[in-house]
Amino acid sequence: MPTPHLSPWRKPEHDDLADLARAFFTREVLPHTERLLAQGHPDREHYRRAGELGLLGLSVPEQYGGGGGDFTHEAVLLQEQAYAGEASLGLAVHSGIVTGYLVAYGSEEQKRRWLPGLCSGELVGAIAMTEPDGGSDLQALRTRAVRDGDDYLVTGAKTFISNGGLADLVIVAAKTDPEQRAAGISLLVCEVGGDPEGFRRGRLLAKIGLTGNDTAELFFDGLRVPAANLLGDAEGLGFVQLMQQLPQERLVIGVGAVAAMERAVELTVAYAKERSAFGKPLLGHQNTRMVLAECATRTRASRVFLDDCISRHARGELDVATAAMAKYWLTDGQCEVVDRCLQLFGGYGYTTEYPIARMYADARAQKIYGGTNEIMKELIARAL
Repeated sequence: MPTPHLSPWRKPEHDDLADLARAFFTREVLPHTERLLAQGHPDREHYRRAGELGLLGLSVPEQYGGGGGDFTHEAVLLQEQAYAGEASLGLAVHSGIVTGYLVAYGSEEQKRRWLPGLCSGELVGAIAMTEPDGGSDLQALRTRAVRDGDDYLVTGAKTFISNGGLADLVIVAAKTDPEQRAAGISLLVCEVGGDPEGFRRGRLLAKIGLTGNDTAELFFDGLRVPAANLLGDAEGLGFVQLMQQLPQERLVIGVGAVAAMERAVELTVAYAKERSAFGKPLLGHQNTRMVLAECATRTRASRVFLDDCISRHARGELDVATAAMAKYWLTDGQCEVVDRCLQLFGGYGYTTEYPIARMYADARAQKIYGGTNEIMKELIARAL
């Protein structure tokens, strides 16, 4: 076997975290997989249990209930979730994205009000950008937030919202000045636990993959949100805030992509050693060896690139173009590697009895959310 790759940012504390996360996913969540897939959303209790174990808000300062770490700790958690094959809990959004907005832009009162609940798992977080009429062109969003005394009245619709079915807190991108494009966007934290008047959850969307995660439509019809829930010191900062945080969101997606590639290669090598065809193990056939050699190489190169991006981000040096490169290239690689590995399973690869089938279906969304890969290429091109 090739020498295992050691991530340069990884320390013994990350190994301890990985052990804890692995035990949580394999012992407490995976036994419920079939039920979670059937119900189309995770159990709220699993968020609470993750919080009890200290697995939520790993990069949130300790004074707000978090782990006091940085993005490298979030990366370990997300890698272990992917290695375990657990795809119901929306931790990438809850901890990898939502808490980051509050830490970066929340007032002291906002941080103390919401972060402890997100870190304990008592609250589930989501972010709502995409709308039914468009996703990639954030400047053209139609959701409105109109000032009414000490409140905003939020009206509009959002779709494809990960964690939308269970979310208690939703960071909503809305136009506070409809006459402006980017300069008219603000971010509001909407408290929607208990489905208050003016807020409605639509259906949980039926998807070809990630079927255990609650992806929902959200509808706002004059939802009253306190003006104190505005993120930032003034209106109109939302687009800048989104652009500053999207590199981490895209890196989160890249972490999942590489972990999925690594798992796919590992599963397929094991299968190719056990399965026989024409009188010898699959791994004894030249085509199988060539395919696996190519997949292993693509995966190793992807890991090295990802580790460089994680190290840059930990130093505060990950730029927009490099994050776009990571999101596009790593998710393209995920889809390619998983597809080629599935082929080696033959007919079994197309049955959900084997994990590779679900990995194949789950992978496809990676090239879409967080900004489509076509948009990523445009961002890269603009920086050339």
